Amino acid sequence: MTHPIFPTPNIKQTANFYVQKLGFSAVEYLNSKEPHICLYKDDIEIVLTDSRGKKVIPNRELYGYGYDAYVIVYDPEELQKEFDSVGLKIVRRFSITDYNDKELVLEDIDGRWLAFGVKLDTGNWKNFNNKNRFNVPK
Repeated sequence: MTHPIFPTPNIKQTANFYVQKLGFSAVEYLNSKEPHICLYKDDIEIVLTDSRGKKVIPNRELYGYGYDAYVIVYDPEELQKEFDSVGLKIVRRFSITDYNDKELVLEDIDGRWLAFGVKLDTGNWKNFNNKNRFNVPK
């Protein structure tokens, strides 16, 4: 199961992006000692925390390259069609990388790059019989 934690300057706006554009459901814990929102879709959980107004600085800006999360999925090609249909910003369209992953990359509302893909050389992408709506292997 994937569980990235994303600090965000506007926690409700970011949650709405994931709910409306990516189909997550949201559970708010905004009155807890550490306010946060949990986002759920299939076997993915993303935790949004309050960055106290500080800008999100993606890994590629901090270190010169890199994604901010990598989600293993069954079929990145189908997922790209879904993302296109809701107008998401795809920064790297479906391709096979030089490190032998079948992947695509989108940018979220805060500028994070989220990769969705699967390693080809293990053959595991062929063996996902029990996929769900987001094409995440179970």
